[in-house]
Amino acid sequence: MAGGIAVGTSIGEVKETLTLASKAGDPVVFVYGPNAKQVAEDAAKLGVKVYVADTRNPEQAALALKAVFEKESPKVIVGWPTKNNRDVFSRLAGLLDLPLATDVTSVELGEDGVVYTRGVLSERAVAKEKIPYPALVLINAKVLEPYQFTGAGSVEEVPLEQAEIAIVGVERKQLSGINLEEAEIIVGVGRGFKKKDDLKLAFELAELLGAQVGASRPIAADYKWLPEDAWIGISGKRVSPKLYIAIGISGAPQHMAGVMNSKIIVAINKDKTAPIFKQADYGVVADLYQFLPVLIKKLKEKKSK
Repeated sequence: MAGGIAVGTSIGEVKETLTLASKAGDPVVFVYGPNAKQVAEDAAKLGVKVYVADTRNPEQAALALKAVFEKESPKVIVGWPTKNNRDVFSRLAGLLDLPLATDVTSVELGEDGVVYTRGVLSERAVAKEKIPYPALVLINAKVLEPYQFTGAGSVEEVPLEQAEIAIVGVERKQLSGINLEEAEIIVGVGRGFKKKDDLKLAFELAELLGAQVGASRPIAADYKWLPEDAWIGISGKRVSPKLYIAIGISGAPQHMAGVMNSKIIVAINKDKTAPIFKQADYGVVADLYQFLPVLIKKLKEKKSK
């Protein structure tokens, strides 16, 4: 019997969700996705038992996770609120008739249930809620410290059931190849950039800082200057970096909902009335085309010393 099941498609996700799963008792890990076997081997090095479902089909993954749930009888099943996990967890909640908490920003395991907080009304308010055990929890990235224990674990492959939905082909989207959920520093770009080629300023800054580049909705969804997985916001990714630098981003609620868990927010915008300044820790009122070259030059000078 497991206290909790940590679910993931990457080792970074597994390490964080294991922290919460271990608070419920002895944890186990469930891994699925296109790189499931490799992630499972890495997760076993954390000294835990790992169940692996070698599938990217969300229905098959949910059925396999259901089998693990019935075998382990956990209090909680926890994962990050990625698109894949939302699909799998919602299916599992329906199969088992269990409560599901999504986009959780803090969590406590009580005697008879999970107490958690999450943003509501486009992050204008915080709701504190409680659901009984057993419970499904999708907790935002970077909320928990990574699981530190190391040892010799084991890997067990879960047989896959026949699913009603079959994947007949996979057509890859244009993706940036980054994982914004795990980034420590993110440079966000918005409509303040006049053309796609100008984004090279943001990428140069990001390289100097060891950061990743994300975007507001117009840049990724409307202009398509950056791939979809760079989209940050209520309909994109929710991120929790140590530092978020928003360049040319006005601060619409839909975007800010995705970055409110950032430790520090720095806004660069030439409009001193931009809403983002009300939520930023530091603000720079300046034209990005004048400010960024100076900032990049200063950082280069500092690195060369």
